[in-house]
Amino acid sequence: MQLLSIGEAMAELRRDGDGFAVGFAGDTFNTAVYARRLLGPDSTGYLTRIGTDPLSEGFARLAATEGLEDTGLLRDTAANIGIYAVQTDAAGERSFHYWRNQSAARRLFHDPADLAHLAGADVVYLSGITLAIIDETARERLFERLAALRATGRVRIGFDSNYRPRLWGSADQARHWIERAWRIADIALPSIDDEMVLFGDPSDRAVLERLQGWGCSFGALKRGAEGPLPIGAAAPEQSYGQAARVIDSTAAGDSFNGGFLAATLLGRPLASALVWAHETARAVVGHPGAIVPTPDAVALDRVATAARPAGS
Repeated sequence: MQLLSIGEAMAELRRDGDGFAVGFAGDTFNTAVYARRLLGPDSTGYLTRIGTDPLSEGFARLAATEGLEDTGLLRDTAANIGIYAVQTDAAGERSFHYWRNQSAARRLFHDPADLAHLAGADVVYLSGITLAIIDETARERLFERLAALRATGRVRIGFDSNYRPRLWGSADQARHWIERAWRIADIALPSIDDEMVLFGDPSDRAVLERLQGWGCSFGALKRGAEGPLPIGAAAPEQSYGQAARVIDSTAAGDSFNGGFLAATLLGRPLASALVWAHETARAVVGHPGAIVPTPDAVALDRVATAARPAGS
């Protein structure tokens, strides 16, 4: 398996006329879906806990349809999948209402046997949301296993801080665990807003300097429409196009991460990975919902082809 993504997926309720349509999304799940669409079959897995309720079954069917390896969809008979409702304004910005406190994914790594599913991937990817929803004992278990896998030299760790204040007990708690994650991240995928809010950096250059001081030597600093900055390794100056229209910014950063991870796993140079990632996100924000239908709404293979720099 090239990529294993870890976290929480939820049922997504989106206003549809006088009622609601049901979909499924979650930051690391969204990333897994977009990476899998670029990487191809038998490439990507998702590790989470879900229930045995009808919404959990619906999510499992979507994961199968998207071609994700399903051995990491762990069933929990004592909890259900989380739920959230989302609405977007005229500018494509979204607001959320959550029902996730009893989500099965919050029990991830309560059983140490869950950690066995991390073996066998070239890249293990997680986010600050992954860390926030599990308890402290589970976090320690996860970090111990990630460090052991990384020490083999065969596994790289990908991370996005994806800071959500309401999921953490305090900003100090979030800073502690997220700094720990940055210090073991081989592929760093932060967003400028999250990092500046959490760590008080005054500029994008200050973010880069802090992360590089913590050992982050490869990745991308996401800056929305401005386009990303490379982390660590040098990349040529590039211009990045803006989205023709922004219908829904849900999953903009998640799809960027999926594009970057896919390009990296396929051996593309950093410059190409930055463009793949930006073009993927630019396509996704032009459609409603976190998971864009394929192939009619956006064909990511065309995005990737268009994004390849000359000679790559």
